[in-house]
Amino acid sequence: MRAVLEARQKAAVVQVEELAAELERVQAALAEAEEVLRRRVIGLEQYLEALAEADVPAVVTDGVSQKSPVGPRRAVPHCQDAAGIEVLSVDYQALMAAAVEAGSDGLGARRAAVVLGWDSASVSRVEGARARLKRLVERGWLVEEKPGRFTLPVPEQDAVGAGRPGGGS
Repeated sequence: MRAVLEARQKAAVVQVEELAAELERVQAALAEAEEVLRRRVIGLEQYLEALAEADVPAVVTDGVSQKSPVGPRRAVPHCQDAAGIEVLSVDYQALMAAAVEAGSDGLGARRAAVVLGWDSASVSRVEGARARLKRLVERGWLVEEKPGRFTLPVPEQDAVGAGRPGGGS
């Protein structure tokens, strides 16, 4: 009986070792695939920026055609230059909607990753979402009054007339 139990234990140990090796292989493959995906996303963004720059109309001076002096295309336009959030990409519109929903509590990067359909347990995904939120802050769409909490900016008229109506106290 003891020999049978020892044989079963050895078989279980072998199976555990095989599965652990398989898990390491799968985790390595997943990390590699995530890196490839990250590079492809960056490549696509660069490609779209280059296309946008190529679409810039040429300026003619002294009979010589020159490209108008512009910087790289901004995936997120400045808030004051935009008519509404419709000018933002679908992902950024989703982040803005989530910020509206979050209200004064603010939107965090982990929640933003979920809004974007990303794995909120992945540090790289959460950091990617944080980078998008920071880009919205840079362009005036959101503010970060508390570290890591992104909210809508207070409209100018609300900031000025924040007291009671009629100026009472």
